[in-house]
Amino acid sequence: MSVTIDGDKSGLVPDRLRRILSGPRAESVPALVGTACTFIGLIDIAAGVFPRFRHSRMHALAEVLPGALGPFAAALSLSVGVLLLLLAHGLKRHKRRAWRAAVILLPAGAAAQFAYRHSVIGVLLSLTLLALLLRHRGQFAALPDPRSRWKALANFVLMGAGSIILGLVIVSAHPRRVVGSPSLTDRLEHVLFGLFGVEGPVGYEGGVDWTVGYSLGALGLLTAITTIYLAFRPEHPAATLTEDDEAQLRELLARHGGRDSLGHFALRRDKGVVFSPSGKAAVTYRVVSGVMLASGDPIGDVEAWPGAIERFMDEAKAHSWTPAVMGCSETGGEVWTRETGLDALELGDEAVVDVADFSLTGRAMRNVRQMVKRIERNGYETRVRRVRDLSDGELERIRRAAEDWRGTETERGFSMALGRIGDPSDGDSVIATAHKDEGEPGPYGDLKAVLHFVPWGADGMSLDLMRRDRSADPGMNELLIVAALQASPKLGIERVSLNFAMFRSALARGEKLGAGPVLRTWRGLLVFLSRWFQIESLYKFNAKFRPRWEPRFVVFRKTRDLPRIGFAAMQAEGFVTFALPRPFRRRRTRAPRPCAHIHPASAGEREMRAA
Repeated sequence: MSVTIDGDKSGLVPDRLRRILSGPRAESVPALVGTACTFIGLIDIAAGVFPRFRHSRMHALAEVLPGALGPFAAALSLSVGVLLLLLAHGLKRHKRRAWRAAVILLPAGAAAQFAYRHSVIGVLLSLTLLALLLRHRGQFAALPDPRSRWKALANFVLMGAGSIILGLVIVSAHPRRVVGSPSLTDRLEHVLFGLFGVEGPVGYEGGVDWTVGYSLGALGLLTAITTIYLAFRPEHPAATLTEDDEAQLRELLARHGGRDSLGHFALRRDKGVVFSPSGKAAVTYRVVSGVMLASGDPIGDVEAWPGAIERFMDEAKAHSWTPAVMGCSETGGEVWTRETGLDALELGDEAVVDVADFSLTGRAMRNVRQMVKRIERNGYETRVRRVRDLSDGELERIRRAAEDWRGTETERGFSMALGRIGDPSDGDSVIATAHKDEGEPGPYGDLKAVLHFVPWGADGMSLDLMRRDRSADPGMNELLIVAALQASPKLGIERVSLNFAMFRSALARGEKLGAGPVLRTWRGLLVFLSRWFQIESLYKFNAKFRPRWEPRFVVFRKTRDLPRIGFAAMQAEGFVTFALPRPFRRRRTRAPRPCAHIHPASAGEREMRAA
């Protein structure tokens, strides 16, 4: 097959030749350039580190690749290689600043090649790649990610560690001229001195090995320059919910909050928000590791959801973030996939109890009924009240107790957690507490356990967190959930959302008679992972209350994005953290861990398993 192209007077050119002449597609250029930079950077590093590499056939290839500076410029080759590796990911993500740096670096590399090696082919390839970047500069328009000055400290630690490792390889790769047999400690000391431009204890025949000295000095200089740049560049803090944004979200929730049990969690103040052009709908999100994570359904009028979703996707495209939605309902998933072309995957099920149908009678509720009666006989009493009905002193005591009873150092929760207790603006929230008078009051009086619920429209509430004193009797969570359900009619509540059970359907079907080998294997893996992630225990705990199950979905762009989205979600929920050492942390008051929907406190998990 052949086609006619502009300027072809003879008429026809084969399709394959036409594609070659037209060059790569514009949308594929960032990935192509980023991959090329990664490969070239590795070759440059190898050329700078290993003496033999510079005289091998592989280096003959390196001489014609952009950035390869030849055997007499090991330190420069090493520096260019490290910089190209640092730029590669930014180029793949369409980042404007990475493009600017590459446009400066490539001609500098081409000039160095011509000056040192007179490599015309290398210069031509460098300029070709530069021309590709300039021609498709419109593909590199992504804005910077949210960041803080702490990235400078992280860069110093990571670059410093990498420089030390590379330095040890460099010192060890030049053994022929080394005097004696220096120990690992001597070589490490030589590297540390070399990073500061000072000669170390390792001696060489004929004096200083300038290749080693310049290479170590270049690594130290790169570490210093990149750290200083990150420390003094303009700060782009993570998005936060402003007072005006929160007020507008509350208005939308007042009119449409009953649609989604996770709606009130949109009021977390560490989330950003985009509104539809009409202002009748909104999507809240957080950016984690380049993933733009939305949670739950959009807030507001369903008819206006497409406008908010479009704004969300525009924001993701402007920053080259990977869009994803965690925990949306079936309706929300249908709108997301229809409006964006994204795909959806069932993530698990939310346990919802209809208050009118709940009763402790019957054989199915026997275990819960017996546990609650036993705890009540041990002298515990419960109180279920709106936040606005509690005194400031009692609220403060509950906050301190919830913080002290948190099972982990790290705050957890994002998509199904509010992150605060007793805020004056959350007066409709419900707090259920368990009390026991033991004669000698503890630091929190007779308080033994706390459950916090947030509003779900005018006639529902959604479980936020569960905390208990570790010295209290097992079964506090069951006691307070039953108390909250029994008190719901007086509070005008008709439905209660409990915990979220990941992969609930697989666990339920996998244990039934006739389950196939694949399903049984999948269930076995989930049970194994439950040792760390409480997958099975949450499902069994929720099932005690005979709820109806509402499926929840994760929405994503491509299947290959799922591992990245999963890792970002684990970071957002607090399962994976990169906390700074305590001497470098700002002193601040910790907020209670919002954990109920995904993971009750560790003490709560133990009592679930005991039950």
